[in-house]
Amino acid sequence: MKDKIKKYIKEGVIFVVVLTIAMNAISYYRSLDLNKDRLNIDTFSLFDGAKYEVSKDKPILIYFWATWCPVCKFQASNIQKISKEYEVITIAVQSGSKKEIQNYLDEHNLTFKVVNDEDGFYFHKFNIEVFPTTLIYDKNKNLKFSEVGYTTTAGLYTRMLLSK
Repeated sequence: MKDKIKKYIKEGVIFVVVLTIAMNAISYYRSLDLNKDRLNIDTFSLFDGAKYEVSKDKPILIYFWATWCPVCKFQASNIQKISKEYEVITIAVQSGSKKEIQNYLDEHNLTFKVVNDEDGFYFHKFNIEVFPTTLIYDKNKNLKFSEVGYTTTAGLYTRMLLSK
């Protein structure tokens, strides 16, 4: 019995490792076409009309999502947690009106900063193809990490720490 349990644990660990490697390879492949230029946006217009000035001396996470994206719903709580400690701007792509986005935020208890990209301006500027997409820039606004798809809270924290 003991040997069987060890065997299942070993197979489970191998499965998780192989899955992690495969998911990172897929994310890397999908991120090859992203705009890797230095971030040259000093301000964003938030969906509520407020202007948000990007900090000059801190790393920033930019998160592209959509209200209609099923994976984004799972990722939202991770972004919410990290937005409490780090500079985060989220960009809701073609997700409806200000009221529709606010309803979505309220329904999911989300308070992070949102840019409403109704016409897809930022979506095209950054060459986003898949949702969600997370871009992490260092304090000099150079792209350090890009993730396509779901990313854990621990993964986001680690990448933000490495971007300082």
